[in-house]
Parts: sequence; structure tokens; C-alpha cells
Amino acid sequence: MLKHTFCHLSHIGLKREKRLWDKAILTWEDLLTRLPFYGGFAKGLRADIETELNASIFHLEQQDPAYFAHRLPPAQAWRLFPEFKEKAAFVDIETTGLYNPDITTIALYDGKQIRHYVNGINLDDFVSDIRGFDLIITYNGKRFDVPIIESFFNITLPHAHIDLRYVLKPIGFSGGLKGCEKKAGIFRGELDGLDGSFAIRLWDAYYWHGRIEALHTLLAYNIADVVNLEKLMVIACNHHIETMHAFPMETIPDPPDQPLPFQPDIKLIQSLR
Repeated sequence: MLKHTFCHLSHIGLKREKRLWDKAILTWEDLLTRLPFYGGFAKGLRADIETELNASIFHLEQQDPAYFAHRLPPAQAWRLFPEFKEKAAFVDIETTGLYNPDITTIALYDGKQIRHYVNGINLDDFVSDIRGFDLIITYNGKRFDVPIIESFFNITLPHAHIDLRYVLKPIGFSGGLKGCEKKAGIFRGELDGLDGSFAIRLWDAYYWHGRIEALHTLLAYNIADVVNLEKLMVIACNHHIETMHAFPMETIPDPPDQPLPFQPDIKLIQSLR
């Protein structure tokens, strides 16, 4: 998809991109070939567009998703996923609250391996592990997860970033991560109905009262977030691919069900409610 993308270039929005596709200008190479003769741009813009096209070819050859992530509209960031999904990590954090929070747990999932991090046990391992990825995928992570991670660890995450909040909204998915899951037909079973405030209570039950079953329930909840992020990413990506009529593209296979390494404690959940 990325080679067909023009909306990351200066002076080219989605409408102009579609006009290019309608004229059978489908790739960067197509536009470079026809640019000297194409009347759709003022002469003063052609040199800038040529420079950006050559830069796009270079950065794709270098497998550098961050170059494109900074230039794509947030709702179009899904275009990164087909090209860079093998270098992507789904990330979600739980915290002690909204104001000056500490991170309690982090879940990281790359479509194959689930990793989890717990404050007071192995939380710092996240910093080295996340460096192994070029693309992170979150829900509302631009406003919440990433700023908190960067502040908490005193680091900068230079990764390309797909925030599914912006990708899903144009296709009618809203209401937070859990609302998007339900609209997509994704159900959490025994974890259904739990939210971020309940995750705080689970952490308190573990941290202050030593209830290990509370930690396991919190990790089950946190990990379900990242596993379901992959499902939503594929749904969003395929929705957009299926609406593309200018050129054929294969949809992405549905991800297999991923068993959770932790199970929620139902009695504990009922008692905390």
C-alpha cells in the first residue's frame, strides 16, 4: 500500500491522491515518470514533489516507517501496517491513575510472542525490548500511553506510531477500546466490563494486600488489550483495502486466537465490584 500512497507528500491530500489513481498514476515511479508532463501541479511544486518522491523511495528501501508516520494523516497511518507488520509491537499500559501516574504493568505483543512487565519486578526490561521494534500500535497511545512511558522512563520513543483511535473513527468505531471491540464482535468473556479504573483496584489489591490473583487478573486484562489491538488493526486495514478500487490489494489474514498466559479470578472480580 505504501508505494501507492501520495497523501504523505506536500500539497497532495486524499482528493488529489484519488485523482492521480484515476489517471492510472498508481506508484511513486509512475508519478516520477509523468511528473514533467503532468498538468495537475504548478511548475514550482514539481521539484519539491520529485524530491519527496525520491526520499520516499529511499526511506522505504531503508525500511524506515518513522519517515512516513510523521507525514501521513493520523487516520491514514494504517497504510504502514502491511509493509511493516513484521516490525510492529502492540503496546498497552496500566497505571495508578490519571494524574502523575506510575506505570503498574505493560503488555507488549508482536503477533507471535506476548511479553508482560510488572512494576517492582521487570518493568525496566520494557525499555530494552521496545527498541527491537520500528512501529508501535496503540489505542489512544498518542495522548496517553506514549507520553506516560516517555515521562516515566525518561526516554524518547522514536518509533513510527499507529494510534487506532484515529484509524478506527472514520470507519465508525468509537467509544474507547472496549467499545470498538464490541462493535467488531470481539468479546472478553470473564474480563467483560472491566475498565481502567478497575485495573487500578486490581493493582491496589496486589500491591497493598499481596493478592497474587489480583496481579494475574490485571495481567490478563492488560494482555487482552494488546491481543485485541491486533484484531482491530487487521479489521481496520482490511476495511480500507476493500474500499480501494484503483488497484488490487490482498487483504491481511485474520490473526489466530491467542491464549492468554494468565486467567482472571472471577471471585476476586466479583468481590472488588
